[in-house]
Amino acid sequence: MKSKRKIVMIGMLLIMVICMATIGIYYWYNSTYFVSTEDAKVDGDLYKISSQISGKLLEFNGEEGTMVDKEQIVGQQELAGQPESNLDTSVLRAPIKGTIIKKAVNVGEIITAGQVLAYVVDPDKVYITANIEETKLTKLREGEKVDISIDKYKGKKFTGVIQSIGEASASEFSLLPTSTSANFTKVVQKVPVKIKLNSYGKVKLLPGINAVVKIHIK
Repeated sequence: MKSKRKIVMIGMLLIMVICMATIGIYYWYNSTYFVSTEDAKVDGDLYKISSQISGKLLEFNGEEGTMVDKEQIVGQQELAGQPESNLDTSVLRAPIKGTIIKKAVNVGEIITAGQVLAYVVDPDKVYITANIEETKLTKLREGEKVDISIDKYKGKKFTGVIQSIGEASASEFSLLPTSTSANFTKVVQKVPVKIKLNSYGKVKLLPGINAVVKIHIK
């Protein structure tokens, strides 16, 4: 019985050693050949539809999800107290060809000059923004291949390449003030890395949705 128990114990120890070695090799391989993060999202350059004058909004045809062409008229403001020669300043036009993703005004409201009425993004030019820890930045190079998973499309794989690496940490642009207290705690900073997506067909990628990236570094 003791002999059998000894064999079972040795077998269990061997299994544990193999499991630990497998896990160790897995983490070594991934840390050596890849830089990965779940702190990533689909992103896009936002263009604003803004008013040129102050006055009441008489018309606005751009609902969220509406496709617009560059220079397409999407709205009209009241031209109160201004000469007819300024008529064009009361017309609201789309700055690019794209999709209105956020409407921030309603017909009948009084709006001011320069106020943002809506945001437009080009759905064919979305990209991935991945926030990478500063300690891993030296491993990255522009043009390196990236494997991408997007939460909205479970099981579907996307690919891309690093287009650019940020010149400042994400926290540098935070609205929160930097702590000046004596109780300073050092925090690893993250720098945004822009990843250009390869062809993704007719898949609808929405700015802001979560993604996971795996960057090939070797």
